[in-house]
Amino acid sequence: MIEGMQRSTRRGHRSVPHTADVRIEAWAPDREGCLAEAVTALVETFADTGGARPQADTDFSLPPGDDEDLLVGLLDEVIFRLDTEGTLPLDCDVRPTGDGGLRVRWRSTSTDAVELVGAVPKAVSLHALRIGPDADRWSCAVTLDV
Repeated sequence: MIEGMQRSTRRGHRSVPHTADVRIEAWAPDREGCLAEAVTALVETFADTGGARPQADTDFSLPPGDDEDLLVGLLDEVIFRLDTEGTLPLDCDVRPTGDGGLRVRWRSTSTDAVELVGAVPKAVSLHALRIGPDADRWSCAVTLDV
């Protein structure tokens, strides 16, 4: 974190070293922002999306669940669409639904439009998965099987 910046207003993500797999961390002032940052972090582990243009809008809902289930469901959706459609999100907007689920919208592009720069994730590991509020923000950490 940059000295002097308030953590509560910042969003971000990063990859962290992990043996044989990829581990990502994400944070934001609220849960939905944290989930959206996790999507961006996942994509950046294997693709350079700089210069890619959106080719489609994707909308879907995730059923009600606890925060861990919603995080896994969201990241699994990215991997599923990558495997079945050859698409990946360029940006992500996550909104809560009244029943405890999520409404997700992202602008996506084809994998042909990006440069693959790392191992493509195959699954989200449940080992050492975490998501929750900290003192002034939400954060999560996820290991991706590659």
